[in-house]
Amino acid sequence: MGWQSILKNMVNQVKDTVKEIDKSLNTQQTQKTAPPSSKPWQQAPAPQAEAPQDPRYAEPVERTDAEWVAYFREILQTAFPQYTFKENVPVTELVGYVSDEFQLYSTRPRQAYKAEWGQPYSFVMYQAGVPRGIVMLGKGHSHDSNVKYLIARKYAQKMNLPYINFYTQMTNERNYVIERIHRFGV
Repeated sequence: MGWQSILKNMVNQVKDTVKEIDKSLNTQQTQKTAPPSSKPWQQAPAPQAEAPQDPRYAEPVERTDAEWVAYFREILQTAFPQYTFKENVPVTELVGYVSDEFQLYSTRPRQAYKAEWGQPYSFVMYQAGVPRGIVMLGKGHSHDSNVKYLIARKYAQKMNLPYINFYTQMTNERNYVIERIHRFGV
């Protein structure tokens, strides 16, 4: 046998295999769309009621950045009336124009980071004019990887302030937000 006949046999085998797969898929599709059997013992079981969905894993609500800020502002003002709040607070407003050494990434040695490079805090919670906690909003995992957020977090740690981050791609149900802020001791 020459190479041409070997190639021809292989092509024919592939065609036969494709036909069998296609036939199998058509049979499965027909079975799925076939009308239900009139015999009660062959009918599919009745659908069961779905378990209530855990609100932490509910579908996220699409909101703009401004809508997220308004949503959190309303929660903070109503659930934490003992505090006053300031929005979009630069890190330098709390620590001044300083530079300090941190190790933000495990692959990098300690290096100096200026406070002015930090992401402004979404909300700072004050009690009697003293900062008591920071609520930070961010998209994705910005809190874990973006250098601006990491700098802001490190300066919050240096001030011994709870840094409570919320991912805006999550649902952030009202009760969850309140409970989480309380867990940080605020």
